[in-house]
Amino acid sequence: HSHRRGPRADMAPEIAAAVGFVSGLLRTRGCVSEQQLQVFSGALREALTEHYKHHWFPEKPFKGSGYRCIRINHKMDPIISKAASQIGLSLPQLYQLLPSELTLWVDPYEVSYRIGEDGSICVLYEAAAAKTPSSYGMLTCKNQLMLGRTSPSKNYIMTVSS
Repeated sequence: HSHRRGPRADMAPEIAAAVGFVSGLLRTRGCVSEQQLQVFSGALREALTEHYKHHWFPEKPFKGSGYRCIRINHKMDPIISKAASQIGLSLPQLYQLLPSELTLWVDPYEVSYRIGEDGSICVLYEAAAAKTPSSYGMLTCKNQLMLGRTSPSKNYIMTVSS
C-alpha cells in the first residue's frame, strides 16, 4: 500500500466503515455466523468498490452522493441483497435483520447513516484531513438535515421489549 499525501483516490476506509456498519447490524441479531459475516463483508466490499469505481470524487465529496447512497426504505438495497444472497440470506430474513428505514451515505472522507426517515444523522467515519472550507457553496439536503442535529429523536431509542 503506497501512502500518498493529498487527496487519495482509494475508498478503502470509507467502504470498510460502511461494510463494518452493515455487517455489525447483522451481527447484533446473532442469527448470522461469524464465518457468514466474513463472506458477506467481502462480497459487500467488492460490490461497493465496483459500484463506486467511476463515482468517487475526493475533490468534490458530494458529487455522486445519491448514486453511492445505500438505502433501505421498505425496499432492500440491491447491493446489500446481492451480498446477502452469497451467504444464503433471503430477502425476508434481511428485512428482519436490518432496519426497515436506513440510509447510508458513503462519501469521500465521511460515512454517515440515518435510521428512520426522520432520525438523526450519525457519522460513522470522518477523515480528519478532509476539513476543507465549503467552497462548493452547496447545501445538500444532508447538510440541511445536519443543522437540526442536536439531540437524537425519541423514537430513535430502540425499544428492547421484543
